[in-house]
Amino acid sequence: MRTVIEPFRVKTVEPIKFTTASERQAILSRAGYNLFSVNAEDVIVDLLTDSGTSALSHEQWAAMMHADESYAGCKSFFRLRETVEKIFGFPEVIPVHQGRAAERLLFGQLVMSGDVIVSNTHFDTTRANIEALGATALDLPSREFLQSASMYPFKGDIDLESVADFLSRKDRPRMPFAMITITNNAAGGQPASLENLREYVRLLRAHDIPLFIDAARFAENAYLIKLRSPEYANQSIEQIVKSIFELAEGCLMSAKKDGLSNIGGFLALRDKQLASRLKEQLILTEGFPTYGGLAGRDLESIHVGLNEVLDESYLRYRAVSAEYLARGLLSHGIPISTPPGMHAIYVDAGRFLPHIPWHEFPGQVLVCELYLEAGVRACEIGSVMFGKTDPSTGKALPAKSELVRLALPRRAYSQSHYDYVIEALANVFDRKASLAGLKMVEAPCRLRHFTARFEPVATRANLSASC
Repeated sequence: MRTVIEPFRVKTVEPIKFTTASERQAILSRAGYNLFSVNAEDVIVDLLTDSGTSALSHEQWAAMMHADESYAGCKSFFRLRETVEKIFGFPEVIPVHQGRAAERLLFGQLVMSGDVIVSNTHFDTTRANIEALGATALDLPSREFLQSASMYPFKGDIDLESVADFLSRKDRPRMPFAMITITNNAAGGQPASLENLREYVRLLRAHDIPLFIDAARFAENAYLIKLRSPEYANQSIEQIVKSIFELAEGCLMSAKKDGLSNIGGFLALRDKQLASRLKEQLILTEGFPTYGGLAGRDLESIHVGLNEVLDESYLRYRAVSAEYLARGLLSHGIPISTPPGMHAIYVDAGRFLPHIPWHEFPGQVLVCELYLEAGVRACEIGSVMFGKTDPSTGKALPAKSELVRLALPRRAYSQSHYDYVIEALANVFDRKASLAGLKMVEAPCRLRHFTARFEPVATRANLSASC
């Protein structure tokens, strides 16, 4: 059959509250034009993030019912550890409540002020945790990264020439380790190829620099390697995953993504001594090393989810769902990053709204208009999230691209929901010339996209809405 269907049936449903355009205008104004400040019940289709928004399987719910909630040495931890070691190959497993806790633990132990950490692209909390220690998070994405219309299959690669140049500098700052994010979230959810990873590790090993992988979407990266690299077409997802992680000294994982769970994560390592030091810190801030700030039921959910995410029927459905949404948007002339990844579709807000300059935040304008149009919540990934200030001049600097991420919660929405999103974006696209920019009126120093507040720079035209 050419038609790919969801490899599951719906057993439980959650009702959606519908709002009017005038209600949404009032909600958005109260929220300071920041969708993170909008209550979830006031959202019709929520594509803000794919993190922690998965629908759990009946196997996960069943496992949670026989979880061991013992404070120390619970059976649920040992099931999780066995699964992580089997899939990733790392013997030391440290559970944490989510990915940023893993970042804080690892960086707090290894990173010093003045260090530089290289990656294809650090995402928001990774960068913030590095910079909070006085270090620099250096992004060296592939040259194709900024070419949103390019069909290059591995835009998530790291730029090997830039890596080699940086490593060979005589005045290079200390680099305690290097990272790579798979898939590359900030680069449109694009995968890194195995060939790129192998050459990256060869360069690093010549300088005795270990690699740690941000593994939040490891299964999606492996599946896209299988689809886009003919030499891996006949390998299983498990085989490709092993080939990826045998290159690294450890990984950090938010299990809220490819762990198919609502909370949780882990650090997995080869170095037993480093693991011992990290566990000491874990006890101070997260909890005993066999639960790491999680309930036993969460450990069980992750253990089952990590096994389920390797199912090729699930991964095929996931890829086809993203492709369906991408084709629908392209059919209306809406510019997106191509080829589509799996966890999200990225709209090129700079090309969507070319009349709005970067300092008036075209991505933020677009997420607000999409919410006003149809109650769809999305996330800006542009100069709100990644804009910087030049420390020598105090001048604001733009991000490398102005994107809007339509993140796809796992096993949560159907094709009709995506049709609704396509229609909503098409309606906004039809009236894009009437849209005005936003100005930031309040923001913290770090991770400002979560709590910043905005105001329109000019009076808006009357907005029509489809519902």
